[in-house]
Amino acid sequence: MNYRHAYHAGNFADVLKHLVLVACIESMKAKQTPFCYVDTHAGAGRYDLGGIEAQKTGEAHDGVRRLFAADRLPTLIHAYLNLVRSQGPQNGGSPEGFYPGSPAIAAALLRDQDRLQLCELQDLEYAQLRNLFKNDSRVAVHQRDGYQALKALLPPREKRGLVLIDPPFEAQAEEFRLIERSLRHAMDRWPTGVFAIWYPIKLRQHITPFHRWLQNSGLRKVLVAELLLHPDNSALRLNGCGMALINAPYRIDRSIGECLPVLAQHLAQSRFSQHQMEWLVED
Repeated sequence: MNYRHAYHAGNFADVLKHLVLVACIESMKAKQTPFCYVDTHAGAGRYDLGGIEAQKTGEAHDGVRRLFAADRLPTLIHAYLNLVRSQGPQNGGSPEGFYPGSPAIAAALLRDQDRLQLCELQDLEYAQLRNLFKNDSRVAVHQRDGYQALKALLPPREKRGLVLIDPPFEAQAEEFRLIERSLRHAMDRWPTGVFAIWYPIKLRQHITPFHRWLQNSGLRKVLVAELLLHPDNSALRLNGCGMALINAPYRIDRSIGECLPVLAQHLAQSRFSQHQMEWLVED
């Protein structure tokens, strides 16, 4: 794979993905019993915003950094921004600070009794991820294909948990088919688990079959939230992104729904910015 998330850390897609992740984790922490967090495509764990890759694209400036200057933000966005600020220059020396990837966000939010299972296939990202969590006894880092790892990692011993599926989508439309096959097997093994799937939006014609599959596969409580910065009719750029939640936690639609119009307002790049949230399956 050629994808390197360091070029895109902190962009608008990360903002939506990580807001939903924070909402899911906080919802699961409402119960005292421990839970397990599984990340199928964990990446490096955190990213230097002053590094060559991030500076080359500057995507964080049109993403998370826009929110730093915003006022009257919903509670969920404040919680997310506080996590990002905690990775600032004082914790690593980079003048631009670091952006926490999904593993770092989860590790900051999970409790002592909770556990993290992180999968990353690429050598460099795996080495960085392992080094980041070398002193955290809650974390296990696996260098293996995340889709295949689900067969071994599920169901977790905690019986409760959250799986984040966030692939690089280098396979384009075929990636949705990989996700569908993996979800089918994972849900057979662990029907009560919460699954969060990030997906890019370029052409709507690639998204519709995936939504139809989610509706017709016997899954429960399927919620999708999308943020679009451009019309979804060009395959040449990332026009937006979405998050699909299976077994969506109770009332999570309220906290996410409160944030979507705020994101559309502050992250807009044109007059076409829009958002939507829909229950594909309510029960």
